[in-house]
Amino acid sequence: MKLEQIKQKLINFIKIQAGDKPVVLGLSGGLDSSVVAYLAVEALGADKVHTFILPSSTNTTEDLDLAILVAKNLRLTTYNLQLDPILKSYTETLDFELGRQTLGNLKTRIRMTLLYSKANEINGLVLGTGNKTEIMTGYFTKHGDGGADLLPIGDLYKTEERELAKYIGIPQEIIDRPPTAGLWEGQTDEDELGITYDKLDKILMAISDQDRSASGGENNESLNNFVDTDVKLVQNLIKNSEHKRKPLPICVIQ
Repeated sequence: MKLEQIKQKLINFIKIQAGDKPVVLGLSGGLDSSVVAYLAVEALGADKVHTFILPSSTNTTEDLDLAILVAKNLRLTTYNLQLDPILKSYTETLDFELGRQTLGNLKTRIRMTLLYSKANEINGLVLGTGNKTEIMTGYFTKHGDGGADLLPIGDLYKTEERELAKYIGIPQEIIDRPPTAGLWEGQTDEDELGITYDKLDKILMAISDQDRSASGGENNESLNNFVDTDVKLVQNLIKNSEHKRKPLPICVIQ
């Protein structure tokens, strides 16, 4: 599908799903939130798109500057709130220490509660910013950035999203910077995943092709084209995050 068709399909999706409601999303200065913000404004108009910039001490000045740049380019009103006082109140209340990963997950969950607080007040919807790569590998926080009402770019691989970003005019410095959630100092997506997005997406596409082939569809890419250790890494990412993509288990009483 051509980029213009993808763009229009995403815009129409937001229009239909949102209806007359406004939407809320967080701006991080990263690619995902920037792409969703640009699409939402084109779909609904800037007056119906409410954005939050929610940095903590582990975010860089560049994160904040780029989030502000997106808001300025789109003429958005933003709510800028530091997370550190909220995080401090959590950690001081608890009688146990939080590890780096747990603290990072807590940040994303606090951010989502703030987005939903605004959505509740204006009878709006929260736009998620997760892409297909993140969803397939479970690279998101359950009930954090994984909790939203709509996932506009949830069927776009990261590399496909990057191409769309260029097409719709996302600032080049956002496209070029290493993807990071800013959950701890020096954190990057690719370091945490253990593989580059370019290689990861190719393996994910090959796995999807293999599944389609097993169901009688066409097989376009073979896993034999990749190093075994990389394939195993990706397969483990998918397997270990299955619980994030499934509905909550319920004990059915007959």
